[in-house]
Amino acid sequence: MAALGWLTPRRRSATARSVLAGEAAAEAARKTSQQLEEAAAEEAAEPQFPVEGDDRAAAFFDLDNTVMQGAALFHFGRGLYKRKFFHRNELARFAWQQTWFRLAGVEDPEHMQDVRESALSIVKGHRVSELMSIGEEIYDEYMADRIWPGTRALAQAHLDAGQKVWLVTAAPVETATIIARRLGLTGALGTVAESVDGVYTGRLVGEPLHGPAKAEAVRALAAAEGLELARCAAYSDSHNDIPMLSLVGHPYAINPDSKLRRHARERDWRLRDYRTGRKAAKVG
Repeated sequence: MAALGWLTPRRRSATARSVLAGEAAAEAARKTSQQLEEAAAEEAAEPQFPVEGDDRAAAFFDLDNTVMQGAALFHFGRGLYKRKFFHRNELARFAWQQTWFRLAGVEDPEHMQDVRESALSIVKGHRVSELMSIGEEIYDEYMADRIWPGTRALAQAHLDAGQKVWLVTAAPVETATIIARRLGLTGALGTVAESVDGVYTGRLVGEPLHGPAKAEAVRALAAAEGLELARCAAYSDSHNDIPMLSLVGHPYAINPDSKLRRHARERDWRLRDYRTGRKAAKVG
């Protein structure tokens, strides 16, 4: 029987270090349990949002890099090139703008202005109905697979609560309207290109819906719809949209650029980042 002694666990007296380790583990477990309980209590105490049945509230979503990866106008340009609306050298410029936008994750005013002017010159002389029909096809080809699922879920939460959800974007209002309808949203605020008798003139009505113009559009729509902005939510990735985000009671930074991330943290705004960790860190 002595030969089987090695099978029997040997009892060792606890050293001072093992006693310390055991006590530290027990204390850590207790603190962790307490923290989990406190977090659950805070979550339970936090008011439900969006508030179901609150018809004085609505949600406003930026489009590029917030709802959709990349810029809608660039994807639209790719679709027009495929249909021979313009030449290869113009496509190269569109491709460069899109590459820069996706790598940087921010809107550069000069880049965006350049591509808008290109788009206006391309659609000049074409009928609005023609571009709307083509836009439906382009959405299926280039945009449908680039919708951020996380942002889409946020928009759906507002819809499920009985609230209206609007896109607010510098993209052409026709393109934005197609995207909003395909996603089941209420509608869209976008840049308006001038048309006469249903034909594009190559000019804008006013200026692109960008920066402060977005805030003014949201303010005007809220007044027309009888909304209370303090109850509304707004979502964007860009510091250019701080005026719009500051207008509502529930601002969210989605896939934020570095300036918006810093601004949001300073003001305790909610943040969501649906990019991969590596890319989010690079952009940040």
